[in-house]
Amino acid sequence: MKAAILVKQKAPLEIGEIELPGFLEYGQVLVRVIFSSICGAQINEIDGTKGEDKFLPHLLGHEGSGVVEDTGSGVTRVKKGDRVIMHWRQGSGIQSPTPSYLWGGKKVNAGWVTTFNEYAVVSENRLTPVAEDTDLKTAVLYGCALTTGFGVVHHDSKLKSGESAVIFGAGGAGCGIIMMAKLVNANPIVAVDINKFKLGKASAYGATHTFINSSRIRQDLEKIIGRQGADVTIDTTGINSIRELAYESASSAGRTILVGVPKKGEKMAIDSFPLHFDKVLTGSFGGDVNPGLVIPKLMNLQKLGIYNPQGMITKTYPLAKVNEAISEVRNGDVIRVAIRL
Repeated sequence: MKAAILVKQKAPLEIGEIELPGFLEYGQVLVRVIFSSICGAQINEIDGTKGEDKFLPHLLGHEGSGVVEDTGSGVTRVKKGDRVIMHWRQGSGIQSPTPSYLWGGKKVNAGWVTTFNEYAVVSENRLTPVAEDTDLKTAVLYGCALTTGFGVVHHDSKLKSGESAVIFGAGGAGCGIIMMAKLVNANPIVAVDINKFKLGKASAYGATHTFINSSRIRQDLEKIIGRQGADVTIDTTGINSIRELAYESASSAGRTILVGVPKKGEKMAIDSFPLHFDKVLTGSFGGDVNPGLVIPKLMNLQKLGIYNPQGMITKTYPLAKVNEAISEVRNGDVIRVAIRL
């Protein structure tokens, strides 16, 4: 089977023919991957944002959809033929050993879920079954972008009806957060980005105001949230100057949530004094969600027409053009890019 393999950091992925493990271990599930999305996490892995990668060469991808082909012993949550969403956050079920593959006789490592490969051995707790008529292309968004958005709003920030929210970065994570903020009736919902296309999408998904990040951004925000600042500010960019701006844009009792991951070792400069008097600054780890619980709820809301993530995937590429797809994500003129396996 074909797979995109990270062989060297800061280099293009290599497309290779790899061999599946000889058998499925306890708690493992074989999935035929239909669609994968590209998240900022994969860009970070390629770029070495978290430092030296000790697992090279390895597979990538943590947001996908597919069909179950086989199950190992102990698996009860999914069965052969089930359509599933593949997610990086741990859900219900068994956490299996991680698999390894062979590429020209050499070992290729993998985590509990990978999606840049035609077939994947996945841990049971990284899969959520969905209905037979589920659109598997849109479904990939539930593997990360939409569930993270839910968790950031409900768990990390505890955003409430009528509270103001400013979201810095209007990509997949940002738009997911905007949709979830709209569902709790936050107001105003302000999106900030450097890309007009993304801001247009942010408006469509629920942002009440949008601004290009320029030298006037503080004045622009003040017009909407006032001099006191916002109840909640959220950064999805991982850029320290933006993270600092997000913190400074929150009120004296506001909550700032850092979703985007900065380069390892980089430090942000803030006035920490307000943290002793009700202001909150915290990082997010995927919104602390259990996908197996959250995905069915969100998919039901979509089915009822209460919200609609259609259009978030703005381009689709075959696996052979994965590096071109990654370049699209870097260039910023997309919300999410899908890979058709």
